[in-house]
Amino acid sequence: MRKDRHQLDFILLNIGYAEHHADWNWKNINSPFARIHLVVEGSAKILRDGKKYELTENNLYLTPAYTPHSYECDGDFSLFYIHIYEKIDNKSSIFDVLHFPVEIASDRLIMQLVQRLHLLNPGRELRYYDPTAYDNSTELIKNIALHSNTPLAMELESQAIIQQLLSRFLEFASAKTPHVDERMLRVLDHIHAHIHTNIRIEELAELSFLTKDHLIRSFKKQVSCTPGKYINQKKIEKAQLMMLLEDYSVQDLAYKLGFDNVSYFNRLFKKLTGESPSAYKKRLPIVNR
Repeated sequence: MRKDRHQLDFILLNIGYAEHHADWNWKNINSPFARIHLVVEGSAKILRDGKKYELTENNLYLTPAYTPHSYECDGDFSLFYIHIYEKIDNKSSIFDVLHFPVEIASDRLIMQLVQRLHLLNPGRELRYYDPTAYDNSTELIKNIALHSNTPLAMELESQAIIQQLLSRFLEFASAKTPHVDERMLRVLDHIHAHIHTNIRIEELAELSFLTKDHLIRSFKKQVSCTPGKYINQKKIEKAQLMMLLEDYSVQDLAYKLGFDNVSYFNRLFKKLTGESPSAYKKRLPIVNR
């Protein structure tokens, strides 16, 4: 991964310490923010990517944004939880580019860093542990807004701690598309920078100096899906985030993401998320109304 392609910038949404007693059992979680868990005592399980991972004491766990997963817990279990939102603007997400390990060993410094991050950010604990109550709640909106009011010294230290935690995972990360050449990197960067527009395959072909058919074959070989499928996935992820942060109508949202056909946007949203944009929007807090 070229370092110049990624300047990591994360907003801290939540951090807290929780003790569970066979009550950390939630299914089908899929959020627009990443989670870091530091297990203090006991054990539980996380299910993702068709696998079941045992969460054990003194280990650190990472779940990227937009990663469907579930939790299972049948005993006493305590942990620190950290929710972070990546500000990617017009560039690729680090989670689009790299496969991160689910689990890494912690150490005394990691525990001290997490405790310091908790101390620096009082009032960021979850009121409710049910993900349906905080993934799309006013608490999330409030915590994003708090970022702009955080004293600079505190923000810089919090950012530094988050980056230190992520650096432990980054050490063992691997490229999702290790054989992506410079032409496809330009295409991917262009897609992320112009996700609000109607991106045509012809413009991507011109950008990469390939014919349309050659581009589609090369993209599918290197990125493991077609350009159209990739663009649609990123547009719907952006739609979920936009609905979370502002009160867009479904029609406005479709047009802002370059869709000329609102019905097609509705069908695509439901296909990729399992529910219509209207149903998804109803679960969100009332924002800017």
